[in-house]
Amino acid sequence: MEWTIYLRTLLALVFVLGLISLLTWAARRYGFGGMPRTLGKPRRLQVVESLGLDNRRRLVLVRRDGREHLLLLGAAGDLVVENGIARAEREEEAS
Repeated sequence: MEWTIYLRTLLALVFVLGLISLLTWAARRYGFGGMPRTLGKPRRLQVVESLGLDNRRRLVLVRRDGREHLLLLGAAGDLVVENGIARAEREEEAS
C-alpha cells in the first residue's frame, strides 16, 4: 500500500478525536449531562472529607443541612457509621 493511505487514515483519526474533544468540552462548558446546576440556591449537600482505607473501602464525611454523616463506602455495600454529627467547633468559630 502507498503511504498516502496511511496518511489519510491518520488525518481522519486526528479529525475524529478532535471532534470528540470539542464536543466534550462544549458539553461540560454549557452544562449538558451530569448533575443539574442550582442557580443561586445554596447547596444542601457537601463532601467534607474523604479517606481511603484500602483498595475497596473509603470513609466519607458528608454534610447535609448543617449536620454531618460518616459513611463507609465499599464494594460489599454502604454503611452509615455515625449519623447526625454536629459541626466541628473550629468551623463554627470561623463562620
